[in-house]
Amino acid sequence: MGKILGIAIQNYGSLKDISLGKLLSNQSGAELSNMTAIIGPSGNGKSTLADAFGFLSDSLAEGVERACDARNRGGIRQLLSQGSEGPIHFEIYYKETQNDSPITYELSVAKDRMGRPYVAEERLRQRRAGERNGRPLSFLHLLNGKGYAFEGKKGGQEDDGKSEGEKQEVELADNRKLGIVTLGAMKQYTRIEKFLNFLRSWYLCYFTPDAARQLQSLSPDPYLNRDGSNLNNVAQYMYRRNPVEFKKILADIQTKIPNIRRIEPIEMPNGQIALAFWQNDFKEPFYSQRMSDGTLKLFAYYLLLHERNPRQLIFVEEPENGLYHKYLATLALEMKLNVGKGYGKQLFVTTHSPFFVNALSPEQVWVLSKGEDGFSTIKKASEYQFVKDLVSEGATVGDLWYSEYFG
Repeated sequence: MGKILGIAIQNYGSLKDISLGKLLSNQSGAELSNMTAIIGPSGNGKSTLADAFGFLSDSLAEGVERACDARNRGGIRQLLSQGSEGPIHFEIYYKETQNDSPITYELSVAKDRMGRPYVAEERLRQRRAGERNGRPLSFLHLLNGKGYAFEGKKGGQEDDGKSEGEKQEVELADNRKLGIVTLGAMKQYTRIEKFLNFLRSWYLCYFTPDAARQLQSLSPDPYLNRDGSNLNNVAQYMYRRNPVEFKKILADIQTKIPNIRRIEPIEMPNGQIALAFWQNDFKEPFYSQRMSDGTLKLFAYYLLLHERNPRQLIFVEEPENGLYHKYLATLALEMKLNVGKGYGKQLFVTTHSPFFVNALSPEQVWVLSKGEDGFSTIKKASEYQFVKDLVSEGATVGDLWYSEYFG
Protein backbone atom coordinates (compact mmCIF):
# COMPACT_ATOMS: atom_id res chain seq x y z
CA MET A 1 0.00 0.00 0.00
CA GLY A 2 0.99 3.61 -0.40
CA LYS A 3 1.27 6.40 -2.91
CA ILE A 4 3.18 9.58 -3.70
CA LEU A 5 1.36 12.75 -2.66
CA GLY A 6 4.03 14.92 -4.26
CA ILE A 7 7.54 14.92 -5.70
CA ALA A 8 10.17 17.63 -6.19
CA ILE A 9 13.26 17.31 -8.37
CA GLN A 10 16.23 19.66 -8.54
CA ASN A 11 19.31 19.78 -10.76
CA TYR A 12 18.39 16.72 -12.81
CA GLY A 13 19.11 17.73 -16.41
CA SER A 14 16.45 20.12 -17.69
CA LEU A 15 14.57 19.65 -14.40
CA LYS A 16 16.43 22.31 -12.49
CA ASP A 17 13.61 22.94 -10.02
CA ILE A 18 10.16 21.40 -10.47
CA SER A 19 7.55 20.04 -8.09
CA LEU A 20 4.25 18.21 -8.48
CA GLY A 21 1.61 17.87 -5.78
CA LYS A 22 1.85 18.34 -2.04
CA LEU A 23 5.20 18.35 -0.25
CA LEU A 24 6.60 18.95 3.19
CA SER A 25 8.28 21.99 1.65
CA ASN A 26 5.03 23.06 -0.05
CA GLN A 27 1.97 22.24 2.04
CA SER A 28 -0.24 24.46 -0.13
CA GLY A 29 -0.11 22.05 -3.07
CA ALA A 30 -2.90 19.56 -3.73
CA GLU A 31 -2.08 15.86 -3.38
CA LEU A 32 -1.35 14.01 -6.61
CA SER A 33 -4.18 11.87 -7.87
CA ASN A 34 -3.81 8.17 -8.59
CA MET A 35 -3.69 8.96 -12.31
CA THR A 36 -1.20 11.59 -13.48
CA ALA A 37 -0.54 12.45 -17.12
CA ILE A 38 2.37 14.69 -18.13
CA ILE A 39 2.01 16.47 -21.47
CA GLY A 40 3.94 19.06 -23.44
CA PRO A 41 5.91 19.51 -26.69
CA SER A 42 8.91 17.36 -27.49
CA GLY A 43 12.11 18.48 -25.80
CA ASN A 44 10.38 20.02 -22.78
CA GLY A 45 11.36 17.39 -20.21
CA LYS A 46 8.82 14.54 -20.29
CA SER A 47 11.42 11.86 -20.94
CA THR A 48 13.72 13.45 -18.37
CA LEU A 49 10.95 13.29 -15.76
CA ALA A 50 10.33 9.62 -16.54
CA ASP A 51 14.08 9.01 -16.36
CA ALA A 52 14.26 10.70 -12.95
CA PHE A 53 11.89 8.03 -11.62
CA GLY A 54 14.07 5.43 -13.35
CA PHE A 55 17.18 6.92 -11.74
CA LEU A 56 15.67 6.46 -8.28
CA SER A 57 14.75 2.88 -9.10
CA ASP A 58 18.21 2.13 -10.51
CA SER A 59 19.87 3.73 -7.47
CA LEU A 60 17.99 1.30 -5.23
CA ALA A 61 19.15 -1.68 -7.23
CA GLU A 62 22.72 -0.70 -8.10
CA GLY A 63 23.78 2.39 -6.17
CA VAL A 64 24.02 5.96 -7.39
CA GLU A 65 27.24 5.63 -9.40
CA ARG A 66 25.92 2.86 -11.62
CA ALA A 67 22.56 4.62 -11.83
CA CYS A 68 24.32 7.73 -13.18
CA ASP A 69 25.95 5.64 -15.91
CA ALA A 70 22.97 3.37 -16.72
CA ARG A 71 20.56 3.81 -19.65
CA ASN A 72 22.86 6.17 -21.56
CA ARG A 73 22.72 8.81 -18.81
CA GLY A 74 26.41 9.56 -19.32
CA GLY A 75 27.44 9.95 -15.68
CA ILE A 76 26.72 12.61 -13.11
CA ARG A 77 28.42 15.37 -15.09
CA GLN A 78 25.90 14.89 -17.88
CA LEU A 79 22.98 14.51 -15.48
CA LEU A 80 23.52 17.69 -13.48
CA SER A 81 21.65 20.75 -14.74
CA GLN A 82 23.97 22.99 -16.75
CA GLY A 83 25.53 25.72 -14.65
CA SER A 84 24.45 24.09 -11.39
CA GLU A 85 26.90 23.58 -8.56
CA GLY A 86 24.36 21.99 -6.21
CA PRO A 87 23.57 18.27 -5.95
CA ILE A 88 20.80 16.35 -7.65
CA HIS A 89 18.00 16.45 -5.11
CA PHE A 90 14.74 14.54 -4.73
CA GLU A 91 11.94 15.08 -2.25
CA ILE A 92 9.15 12.49 -2.13
CA TYR A 93 6.06 13.04 0.00
CA TYR A 94 4.53 9.63 0.59
CA LYS A 95 1.68 8.08 2.56
CA GLU A 96 1.20 4.42 3.41
CA THR A 97 -2.56 4.58 4.06
CA GLN A 98 -5.22 7.22 4.54
CA ASN A 99 -4.81 7.08 8.34
CA ASP A 100 -1.00 7.24 8.43
CA SER A 101 1.06 10.40 8.80
CA PRO A 102 2.89 11.31 5.58
CA ILE A 103 6.57 10.45 5.23
CA THR A 104 9.10 12.70 3.51
CA TYR A 105 12.11 11.12 1.81
CA GLU A 106 14.95 13.39 0.72
CA LEU A 107 17.94 12.28 -1.32
CA SER A 108 20.90 14.39 -2.47
CA VAL A 109 23.48 13.01 -4.89
CA ALA A 110 26.65 15.08 -5.36
CA LYS A 111 30.12 14.81 -6.93
CA ASP A 112 33.14 14.07 -4.79
CA ARG A 113 36.63 15.54 -5.41
CA MET A 114 37.25 12.88 -8.05
CA GLY A 115 34.04 13.71 -9.86
CA ARG A 116 32.32 10.49 -8.78
CA PRO A 117 28.73 10.56 -7.51
CA TYR A 118 27.95 9.73 -3.90
CA VAL A 119 24.98 10.02 -1.53
CA ALA A 120 25.60 13.37 0.14
CA GLU A 121 22.43 13.28 2.25
CA GLU A 122 19.53 10.94 2.87
CA ARG A 123 16.64 11.65 5.19
CA LEU A 124 13.26 10.22 6.21
CA ARG A 125 10.87 12.29 8.30
CA GLN A 126 7.39 11.82 9.76
CA ARG A 127 5.16 13.66 12.21
CA ARG A 128 4.04 11.95 15.38
CA ALA A 129 0.88 9.91 15.06
CA GLY A 130 -2.17 12.17 15.14
CA GLU A 131 -0.23 15.41 14.57
CA ARG A 132 -1.25 17.63 11.67
CA ASN A 133 1.06 20.54 12.32
CA GLY A 134 4.63 21.07 13.45
CA ARG A 135 7.93 19.84 12.13
CA PRO A 136 8.21 16.10 11.59
CA LEU A 137 10.82 13.98 13.36
CA SER A 138 13.74 12.53 11.38
CA PHE A 139 13.86 8.75 11.80
CA LEU A 140 16.72 8.39 9.33
CA HIS A 141 19.36 11.03 8.63
CA LEU A 142 22.67 10.29 6.95
CA LEU A 143 25.32 12.75 5.79
CA ASN A 144 27.95 11.13 3.57
CA GLY A 145 26.84 7.72 4.82
CA LYS A 146 27.03 8.56 8.52
CA GLY A 147 24.25 9.48 10.94
CA TYR A 148 21.40 7.77 12.77
CA ALA A 149 18.24 5.72 12.37
CA PHE A 150 15.34 4.94 14.71
CA GLU A 151 13.94 1.49 15.26
CA GLY A 152 10.27 0.58 15.41
CA LYS A 153 7.11 2.35 14.29
CA LYS A 154 7.60 5.65 16.08
CA GLY A 155 10.23 8.01 17.40
CA GLY A 156 12.75 10.31 15.79
CA GLN A 157 14.86 13.38 16.25
CA GLU A 158 13.92 17.03 16.06
CA ASP A 159 16.07 19.56 14.24
CA ASP A 160 17.38 20.88 17.56
CA GLY A 161 18.73 17.45 18.50
CA LYS A 162 15.99 16.34 20.91
CA SER A 163 15.02 12.74 20.28
CA GLU A 164 12.56 10.10 21.42
CA GLY A 165 12.55 6.36 20.77
CA GLU A 166 15.23 3.79 19.95
CA LYS A 167 18.02 5.69 18.20
CA GLN A 168 20.97 3.87 16.62
CA GLU A 169 24.15 5.42 15.26
CA VAL A 170 24.80 4.36 11.67
CA GLU A 171 27.83 4.41 9.37
CA LEU A 172 27.63 2.81 5.94
CA ALA A 173 30.60 1.07 4.39
CA ASP A 174 29.81 2.50 0.94
CA ASN A 175 28.46 6.03 0.54
CA ARG A 176 27.48 5.29 -3.06
CA LYS A 177 24.72 2.97 -1.86
CA LEU A 178 21.40 4.16 -0.44
CA GLY A 179 21.05 3.84 3.31
CA ILE A 180 17.43 2.77 3.00
CA VAL A 181 18.58 -0.35 1.10
CA THR A 182 20.91 -1.45 3.90
CA LEU A 183 18.69 -0.51 6.84
CA GLY A 184 15.44 -1.49 5.15
CA ALA A 185 16.68 -5.09 5.09
CA MET A 186 16.58 -5.12 8.90
CA LYS A 187 13.27 -5.86 10.59
CA GLN A 188 13.85 -3.47 13.49
CA TYR A 189 13.69 -0.47 11.13
CA THR A 190 10.00 -0.94 10.41
CA ARG A 191 9.24 2.36 8.68
CA ILE A 192 12.38 2.24 6.55
CA GLU A 193 11.50 -1.30 5.49
CA LYS A 194 7.98 -0.25 4.43
CA PHE A 195 9.23 2.72 2.44
CA LEU A 196 11.91 0.60 0.77
CA ASN A 197 9.28 -1.98 -0.24
CA PHE A 198 7.16 0.81 -1.69
CA LEU A 199 10.04 2.10 -3.84
CA ARG A 200 10.95 -1.41 -4.94
CA SER A 201 7.40 -2.00 -6.13
CA TRP A 202 7.72 0.73 -8.79
CA TYR A 203 7.42 -0.42 -12.39
CA LEU A 204 8.99 1.68 -15.14
CA CYS A 205 7.58 0.45 -18.43
CA TYR A 206 9.88 0.35 -21.48
CA PHE A 207 7.72 -2.10 -23.41
CA THR A 208 8.86 -2.98 -26.92
CA PRO A 209 6.83 -5.34 -29.14
CA ASP A 210 9.96 -7.01 -30.58
CA ALA A 211 11.04 -7.99 -27.06
CA ALA A 212 7.59 -9.43 -26.38
CA ARG A 213 7.89 -11.63 -29.46
CA GLN A 214 10.97 -13.40 -28.12
CA LEU A 215 10.58 -17.02 -27.11
CA GLN A 216 11.49 -17.38 -23.46
CA SER A 217 12.64 -20.42 -21.51
CA LEU A 218 10.21 -22.22 -19.23
CA SER A 219 10.24 -19.77 -16.32
CA PRO A 220 6.93 -18.44 -14.95
CA ASP A 221 7.10 -14.81 -13.76
CA PRO A 222 4.57 -12.97 -11.58
CA TYR A 223 5.31 -9.55 -13.14
CA LEU A 224 6.09 -8.09 -16.54
CA ASN A 225 9.69 -6.96 -16.82
CA ARG A 226 10.57 -3.51 -18.15
CA ASP A 227 10.65 -4.35 -21.85
CA GLY A 228 7.90 -6.98 -21.82
CA SER A 229 10.15 -9.78 -23.07
CA ASN A 230 8.63 -12.17 -20.51
CA LEU A 231 5.04 -11.64 -21.65
CA ASN A 232 4.39 -15.37 -22.17
CA ASN A 233 6.13 -16.21 -18.88
CA VAL A 234 3.70 -13.93 -17.03
CA ALA A 235 0.81 -15.61 -18.84
CA GLN A 236 2.21 -18.97 -17.75
CA TYR A 237 2.45 -17.83 -14.13
CA MET A 238 -1.13 -16.53 -14.12
CA TYR A 239 -2.40 -19.70 -15.79
CA ARG A 240 -0.69 -21.96 -13.25
CA ARG A 241 -1.95 -19.94 -10.30
CA ASN A 242 -5.58 -20.03 -11.37
CA PRO A 243 -6.44 -21.12 -14.94
CA VAL A 244 -10.14 -20.29 -14.54
CA GLU A 245 -9.42 -16.76 -13.33
CA PHE A 246 -6.80 -16.22 -16.03
CA LYS A 247 -9.22 -17.21 -18.76
CA LYS A 248 -11.71 -14.69 -17.35
CA ILE A 249 -9.00 -12.02 -17.51
CA LEU A 250 -8.28 -12.90 -21.13
CA ALA A 251 -11.99 -12.80 -21.93
CA ASP A 252 -12.16 -9.30 -20.48
CA ILE A 253 -9.04 -8.12 -22.33
CA GLN A 254 -10.19 -9.48 -25.67
CA THR A 255 -13.24 -7.19 -25.59
CA LYS A 256 -10.91 -4.17 -25.48
CA ILE A 257 -8.56 -5.10 -28.33
CA PRO A 258 -9.96 -4.35 -31.79
CA ASN A 259 -10.31 -7.19 -34.34
CA ILE A 260 -9.65 -9.87 -31.70
CA ARG A 261 -12.52 -12.22 -30.89
CA ARG A 262 -10.69 -14.63 -28.60
CA ILE A 263 -7.43 -15.03 -26.68
CA GLU A 264 -6.52 -18.35 -25.13
CA PRO A 265 -3.49 -19.83 -23.37
CA ILE A 266 -2.14 -22.86 -25.21
CA GLU A 267 -0.01 -25.33 -23.28
CA MET A 268 2.96 -26.53 -25.33
CA PRO A 269 4.40 -30.07 -25.06
CA ASN A 270 7.25 -28.76 -22.86
CA GLY A 271 4.76 -27.23 -20.42
CA GLN A 272 5.28 -23.66 -21.64
CA ILE A 273 2.27 -21.42 -22.23
CA ALA A 274 1.83 -19.60 -25.53
CA LEU A 275 -0.89 -17.04 -26.13
CA ALA A 276 -3.11 -17.67 -29.13
CA PHE A 277 -5.01 -14.76 -30.68
CA TRP A 278 -8.04 -15.37 -32.88
CA GLN A 279 -8.56 -12.46 -35.24
CA ASN A 280 -11.89 -11.68 -36.83
CA ASP A 281 -12.41 -13.43 -40.21
CA PHE A 282 -9.65 -15.99 -39.56
CA LYS A 283 -10.29 -19.57 -38.46
CA GLU A 284 -6.81 -20.37 -37.21
CA PRO A 285 -5.12 -18.47 -34.35
CA PHE A 286 -1.99 -16.33 -34.53
CA TYR A 287 0.70 -16.33 -31.86
CA SER A 288 2.53 -13.35 -30.42
CA GLN A 289 5.35 -13.61 -32.99
CA ARG A 290 2.83 -12.78 -35.73
CA MET A 291 0.74 -10.16 -33.95
CA SER A 292 0.99 -6.46 -34.78
CA ASP A 293 2.92 -4.05 -32.58
CA GLY A 294 -0.29 -2.28 -31.57
CA THR A 295 -2.08 -5.48 -30.55
CA LEU A 296 0.86 -6.62 -28.43
CA LYS A 297 1.16 -3.23 -26.74
CA LEU A 298 -2.54 -3.07 -25.91
CA PHE A 299 -2.46 -6.63 -24.59
CA ALA A 300 0.58 -5.89 -22.41
CA TYR A 301 -1.01 -2.71 -20.97
CA TYR A 302 -4.26 -4.47 -20.14
CA LEU A 303 -2.43 -7.45 -18.67
CA LEU A 304 -0.49 -4.98 -16.52
CA LEU A 305 -3.77 -3.59 -15.21
CA HIS A 306 -4.88 -7.10 -14.18
CA GLU A 307 -1.94 -7.90 -11.91
CA ARG A 308 -3.11 -9.86 -8.89
CA ASN A 309 -0.71 -8.07 -6.53
CA PRO A 310 -0.17 -4.79 -8.37
CA ARG A 311 2.96 -2.68 -8.27
CA GLN A 312 2.39 0.49 -6.24
CA LEU A 313 3.58 2.89 -8.92
CA ILE A 314 3.65 2.40 -12.68
CA PHE A 315 5.25 4.85 -15.11
CA VAL A 316 4.45 4.49 -18.81
CA GLU A 317 6.08 6.61 -21.50
CA GLU A 318 4.01 7.59 -24.55
CA PRO A 319 1.59 4.64 -24.73
CA GLU A 320 0.26 6.09 -28.00
CA ASN A 321 3.34 5.01 -29.97
CA GLY A 322 2.24 2.35 -32.45
CA LEU A 323 -1.44 2.59 -31.47
CA TYR A 324 -4.35 3.83 -33.56
CA HIS A 325 -5.54 7.10 -32.05
CA LYS A 326 -9.14 5.91 -31.50
CA TYR A 327 -7.94 3.23 -29.05
CA LEU A 328 -6.27 5.72 -26.73
CA ALA A 329 -9.32 7.21 -25.01
CA THR A 330 -10.49 3.70 -24.07
CA LEU A 331 -7.04 2.81 -22.77
CA ALA A 332 -6.84 6.01 -20.71
CA LEU A 333 -10.29 5.40 -19.25
CA GLU A 334 -9.38 1.82 -18.33
CA MET A 335 -6.20 3.03 -16.64
CA LYS A 336 -8.11 5.73 -14.78
CA LEU A 337 -10.74 3.28 -13.54
CA ASN A 338 -8.11 0.67 -12.66
CA VAL A 339 -6.13 2.85 -10.26
CA GLY A 340 -9.27 4.00 -8.44
CA LYS A 341 -9.11 6.40 -5.52
CA GLY A 342 -7.42 4.45 -2.74
CA TYR A 343 -3.81 3.57 -1.95
CA GLY A 344 -3.51 0.42 -4.01
CA LYS A 345 -1.97 1.71 -7.24
CA GLN A 346 -0.71 4.92 -8.83
CA LEU A 347 -0.08 5.53 -12.51
CA PHE A 348 2.08 8.16 -14.25
CA VAL A 349 1.96 8.56 -18.03
CA THR A 350 3.76 10.86 -20.43
CA THR A 351 1.91 11.48 -23.68
CA HIS A 352 1.62 13.63 -26.79
CA SER A 353 -1.90 12.42 -27.50
CA PRO A 354 -4.92 14.70 -26.97
CA PHE A 355 -7.10 11.60 -27.47
CA PHE A 356 -5.56 9.99 -24.38
CA VAL A 357 -5.84 13.24 -22.38
CA ASN A 358 -9.53 13.61 -23.31
CA ALA A 359 -10.38 10.84 -20.83
CA LEU A 360 -8.80 12.75 -17.92
CA SER A 361 -9.77 15.65 -15.68
CA PRO A 362 -7.81 18.93 -15.43
CA GLU A 363 -6.57 17.85 -11.97
CA GLN A 364 -4.94 14.76 -13.50
CA VAL A 365 -2.98 16.55 -16.22
CA TRP A 366 0.34 18.40 -15.79
CA VAL A 367 1.98 20.47 -18.53
CA LEU A 368 5.73 20.69 -18.98
CA SER A 369 7.12 23.68 -20.83
CA LYS A 370 10.44 25.45 -21.21
CA GLY A 371 11.14 28.61 -19.24
CA GLU A 372 13.09 31.59 -20.51
CA ASP A 373 16.26 30.11 -18.99
CA GLY A 374 15.86 26.89 -20.99
CA PHE A 375 14.89 24.75 -18.01
CA SER A 376 11.57 22.96 -17.61
CA THR A 377 8.61 24.32 -15.70
CA ILE A 378 5.46 22.40 -14.81
CA LYS A 379 1.90 23.44 -14.14
CA LYS A 380 -1.37 21.60 -13.54
CA ALA A 381 -4.01 22.00 -16.28
CA SER A 382 -6.60 23.09 -13.71
CA GLU A 383 -4.43 26.12 -12.90
CA TYR A 384 -4.84 27.54 -16.40
CA GLN A 385 -7.44 30.21 -16.96
CA PHE A 386 -10.81 29.01 -18.29
CA VAL A 387 -9.87 25.30 -18.39
CA LYS A 388 -12.00 24.23 -15.44
CA ASP A 389 -14.93 26.34 -16.60
CA LEU A 390 -14.79 25.03 -20.16
CA VAL A 391 -14.53 21.42 -18.98
CA SER A 392 -17.54 21.93 -16.70
CA GLU A 393 -19.44 23.09 -19.80
CA GLY A 394 -18.60 19.91 -21.70
CA ALA A 395 -15.21 20.55 -23.28
CA THR A 396 -12.49 17.89 -22.97
CA VAL A 397 -8.98 18.55 -21.69
CA GLY A 398 -7.23 17.04 -24.70
CA ASP A 399 -9.24 19.10 -27.20
CA LEU A 400 -8.54 22.28 -25.22
CA TRP A 401 -4.84 21.45 -25.20
CA TYR A 402 -4.84 20.69 -28.93
CA SER A 403 -6.64 23.99 -29.57
CA GLU A 404 -3.96 25.80 -27.53
CA TYR A 405 -6.22 27.05 -24.76
CA PHE A 406 -3.36 26.10 -22.45
CA GLY A 407 0.09 24.57 -22.57
